[in-house]
Amino acid sequence: MAGRRRGFDREEVLDQVTRAFWRAGFDATSVADLTRLTGVNPPSLYAAYGDKKALFGEVVERYRRTYGAFTTRAVDEEPTARAAVERVLREAAVEYTDPERPRGCLVFSAPELGDLRAAAVDAIEAKIRHDIAAGVLSADVDAHGLAVFVAATVRGMSGLARDGATREELAHVARVAMSAWPAPVP
Repeated sequence: MAGRRRGFDREEVLDQVTRAFWRAGFDATSVADLTRLTGVNPPSLYAAYGDKKALFGEVVERYRRTYGAFTTRAVDEEPTARAAVERVLREAAVEYTDPERPRGCLVFSAPELGDLRAAAVDAIEAKIRHDIAAGVLSADVDAHGLAVFVAATVRGMSGLARDGATREELAHVARVAMSAWPAPVP
């Protein structure tokens, strides 16, 4: 016997829910808010996604694969830490101010996502350490401190975007932040 067909598009509803959590965060978004927004009744929402926590987990994974993927791509694709960070900051200025979606970054809006934020710092730090080992950056560069600086800059850009900063203002923040980057080894 075939399973019962859902009366809604699962991906479309997941996108609506993603944007709701992105705008307001996990705690401030209730199941009642989500059902009102999507038009899906609570039993159907629970049947499709599980409880609110499970739904949020699915939202975060979707966000990481779509809207937030630019950061991972930059770290994976660019040859140096400087190029990766410059690209992340430049693209964050664009992504965080896109008029078609909530402003800022979902990962910075939820206290529950500290592990993801820590993993991002670790990825940048690993890229910096690789450059130190390759002789691109001096051995006295504080890889962890520099990675934390990058994370603080990205987080600040997200907060500024949520507060209404323009794309140009965030691009300026990115340029100023890159002026603090250590000089390459001659």
